[in-house]
Amino acid sequence: MSFASRSAQALRAVSRRAPRTAVNSASKAQLASYSLLARNAVAASSRTPVVQMTTRGVKTLDFAGTKEVVYERSDWPLAKLQDYFKNDTLALIGYGSQGHGQGLNARDNGLNVIVGVREGGESWKQAQEDGWVPGETLFSIDEAIKRGTIVMNLLSDAAQSQTWPKVAPLITKGKTLYFSHGFSVVYKDDTHVIPPPDVDVILVAPKGSGRTVRTLFKEGRGINSSIAVWQDVTGKAKEKAVAIGVAIGSGYMYETTFQKEVYSDLYGERGVLMGAIQGLFLAQYKVLRANGHSPSEAFNETVEEATQSLYPLIGQYGMDYMFNACSTTARRGALDWAPIFEKTNIPVFEKLYESVKNGTETRKSLEFNGRDTYRSDLAKELKEIDDQEIWRAGKVVRSLRPDSLQ
Repeated sequence: MSFASRSAQALRAVSRRAPRTAVNSASKAQLASYSLLARNAVAASSRTPVVQMTTRGVKTLDFAGTKEVVYERSDWPLAKLQDYFKNDTLALIGYGSQGHGQGLNARDNGLNVIVGVREGGESWKQAQEDGWVPGETLFSIDEAIKRGTIVMNLLSDAAQSQTWPKVAPLITKGKTLYFSHGFSVVYKDDTHVIPPPDVDVILVAPKGSGRTVRTLFKEGRGINSSIAVWQDVTGKAKEKAVAIGVAIGSGYMYETTFQKEVYSDLYGERGVLMGAIQGLFLAQYKVLRANGHSPSEAFNETVEEATQSLYPLIGQYGMDYMFNACSTTARRGALDWAPIFEKTNIPVFEKLYESVKNGTETRKSLEFNGRDTYRSDLAKELKEIDDQEIWRAGKVVRSLRPDSLQ
């Protein structure tokens, strides 16, 4: 596929309908207003007042014929957000990827946040490096839960199951129990995580890693998240979920259920987000190599052009734009072969979804992630991927990028 041979007529057609967003200095300040770090940087450079966005809020949108309610952060300016949580302490349990991102974002937004992890462990050390202070904002898990009014359980799925017998008695009446994944509660027969009946149980699930949650926040942007309510004792559980979603760095949120969140999440990760893409990349690469193509050519035609040229176009403008932006030959072949890949893969995805739905994937995860040898076993599997020729070739290709820091 060569972009040099792209159709000028097609490009003109798609450019006429591609979204155009003019961002002036004022709107940059608006976009940055939910990251104190980014907001302060904008204010310092422009010396102009920072204005909160007030033109966008809760709305009903038509998603391809289905109407859905979307919650946007502009309904929660910082002053309102801080006032809403003025009597609350967010006790963030676990300091992995999501704990790191959500905790720092909520802290930067001026909320009262404390962290609970195992004292002296790697997470404890990382939290200290990020400015959490032992005895003030950094505690043992038990102590943090006792001090918190909103308990944000961001331990790994396996750890949530293992620690629940000790955690459950500390979730007393009046507290709010928060998750970022429906896993533990939905698969309660396997995890044995059953929330007390007298507390609100809510979920905010950012659609990305905790590092991305943090990065987008620092840039003054915001990740999209889903929200859900498992148990509403106070009558304000959904409102609370939306507010916390804004506090931890969400730009907009849509409503789902705990069950749908975990089904779609496990399914997507094993599918096109991670599992399927690794399998497809490797299969295409191997066929190219078997037919005499060099490692550099096989990698470039399989991974590099996809991630650097084509996928960004899909993310920004959509699949039709990407098709239109390539050569006429590439476009014809892609349109012809797409239905074949769809037909071939639907049975695989149906099998995958059923494996998620019936709990098979959950039991596999709990068994593997609960092993004493978990870290060494995982390192072995990841090393096998790292040692594959496709990714060894990729390291060299990435080093050739003009913007490479290698």
